[in-house]
Amino acid sequence: MGMTQNTQLTRRSFLTAMSATGAAYVATGFMVGLPRNLHAEEAAAAASVDDLVAQEMGAGAIALEKVKIDTPAKAENGALVRIPISVDHPMEANNYIEKIAIFVDNNPKPLVGSFTLSPATGKAEIELRIKMAKASKIRVIAKSNSGKLYGAIQDIQVAEGGCAG
Repeated sequence: MGMTQNTQLTRRSFLTAMSATGAAYVATGFMVGLPRNLHAEEAAAAASVDDLVAQEMGAGAIALEKVKIDTPAKAENGALVRIPISVDHPMEANNYIEKIAIFVDNNPKPLVGSFTLSPATGKAEIELRIKMAKASKIRVIAKSNSGKLYGAIQDIQVAEGGCAG
């Protein structure tokens, strides 16, 4: 008869394999990217929000008019920040708001929402709820079908411990 091969996994071989896998994972993590300077990242984030606005909404001057953010200056609960938005602009066949985007400067991903509208929408009004871990500027940009950009910026403080005082 032929020889049988022992395929039983021993505790020692299992631990050796797991150690090698862990070492490879850690080494790969260091090669992908080391921790960076957080202050430099925050400074770059503000500039990158402007770039993100231009990328998402198109380049051009933003008129700080027509857009209203109806949110208190201090959020009582950062886990649920209510953001009602309205744009005082006609919603007619050839003159309407086609897109509204919301950006939160201090979010890991600043673009928190983008909404496409049409004249059939009736009113350029939306409301959303977002999570904010810390105080930040919220930027709402509305784009008309002719390409004009309107916007509003509001600083929102987040109460520490979820309790405004």
